[in-house]
Amino acid sequence: MTEDEPVTDELLTIGAFAARARLSAKALRLYDRLGLLAPAHVDAASGYRYYRAGQVERARLVAMLRQLDMPLARIAEVVEAGGTAGADVLAAYWADVEARVAGQRTLAEYLRGRLSGRSSEMYGKFVVETVRLPEQVVIAEKRHTLADELPTWIGASLGRLEGASRACGGATAAPFVVYYSEVSMESDGPAESCVPVADETAARAWAAEQGRAWETRVRVEPAQRFAYTRITKAQVAHPQILAAFEAVEEWITSQGLEQAGPCREIYFADWDAAGPDDAVCDVAFPVR
Repeated sequence: MTEDEPVTDELLTIGAFAARARLSAKALRLYDRLGLLAPAHVDAASGYRYYRAGQVERARLVAMLRQLDMPLARIAEVVEAGGTAGADVLAAYWADVEARVAGQRTLAEYLRGRLSGRSSEMYGKFVVETVRLPEQVVIAEKRHTLADELPTWIGASLGRLEGASRACGGATAAPFVVYYSEVSMESDGPAESCVPVADETAARAWAAEQGRAWETRVRVEPAQRFAYTRITKAQVAHPQILAAFEAVEEWITSQGLEQAGPCREIYFADWDAAGPDDAVCDVAFPVR
């Protein structure tokens, strides 16, 4: 008996199964080696692999998922879950892919502008406006951090501060992050996460209870005028967000204004609910 001959009504040789699944025997051996599709039976003497007809759908599914460049662990998760649960795993993976591609698209545009010397044209894609913000009492956390650690720290620190705001009269405006110096892979800031709150007395009592935990503090932001541009979730990623900062800086100079303090990112939208192309953040500089 050869590997290309059907064995029984229940079992198929790898050749016969490959023909039904419209895959190569080489691909099936690879799926077996990767733990994605094991044969129903392996002959102990010959080492021949045999499959059941009911495994055809799984074989085709694995092949199609591999075309999405899905990591092997995620493929295994999809096929094991199956049905609606498997579809949910796939949807979550593809949302991550789209977010990554949107960010890479923005980064590619930024780099093309830099390399071709078309910075002014690139900055023209950002609409810059001004707004005057009132005096605000803020609770804050300050930290030195590099760019690769920044997104995780921002999410965690703003989460802590938004939770604490309930004991400080409640949040009164969108949270924001202030950059006192450059944050990159070579420079660690510092940066400061801030949440405006209603009750200064309660805020100072809360800060006193924290001691030096998380480098928390309370301060009063003066009323200020800001130049800002609104960006999408995809544009927030580093380093493509640098184009937004540079666009605002260029606009400030072109208008004969001066920067009056450190720059910031103001997060006014629900980050988790937003898609890659949804506006989520204002990149802002205080000006005079």
